Amino acid sequence: MTWCTRPRNALTERILGSILGAVAWLWLATLRVRVLSDDRLDELLESDDARAWVLSFFHGTQFPLLAWRRRRATAVMVSHSRDGELQAAALHVNGLEVVRGSSSRGGARGLASLVRMLKRGTDAAFAVDGPRGPYGVAKSGALFAAKRVGGLLVPMGSAIQRGWMLSRAWDKFTLPQPFSRVIVVLSAPLDPVATTTEDLERAIRSANERAASALRLPSFSEVSSTERRSHRSRRARPSAIL
Repeated sequence: MTWCTRPRNALTERILGSILGAVAWLWLATLRVRVLSDDRLDELLESDDARAWVLSFFHGTQFPLLAWRRRRATAVMVSHSRDGELQAAALHVNGLEVVRGSSSRGGARGLASLVRMLKRGTDAAFAVDGPRGPYGVAKSGALFAAKRVGGLLVPMGSAIQRGWMLSRAWDKFTLPQPFSRVIVVLSAPLDPVATTTEDLERAIRSANERAASALRLPSFSEVSSTERRSHRSRRARPSAIL
């Protein structure tokens, strides 16, 4: 019986994911989005610089970031879990190219597929502290991908005027209320060859701080130094889970 139920369950999850994606698309369309982009990124756009952008952010901030109109096709990596099936369908509805993989299942193959897509001219989006946290602690996946293709790291942050935060969730997921003001920040591009994961963390935290400041909100909370040190004492595989 197992071989019969799996395809049906996967199909059901894809259908539910597509419905969820449509709801998210409508939700995002109501938001009043203001984008604060670094001047150097604007110069790159005006000069038709072909280098790939590896968009880098923390978990929990990704929903508001979907409201930003991306400059070109963008790829993400989503886990092979059951939730990942639903998430992949939802992201596809919202215009993202999805590659499947995680640090525990198919991560190396997924990351290699993502690099191939970058070489073909897409950008990529990485929640750098995924897939299991700790929150705000960058893994090496975004740096690895950007180095392999000669691309640029683009730290991103967001803030919402009104909404909800899942404070008990490890990623502190934030969901803006419909018609709420949203700030999306794209910070100065970073050269991956000269950038460490700590540099990337600081740049993303700074982007979130700038977004919060634009809405006159309290400062973006930082991950404790104890948690960061504890995590870095363990070797982590590259991850690119959105």
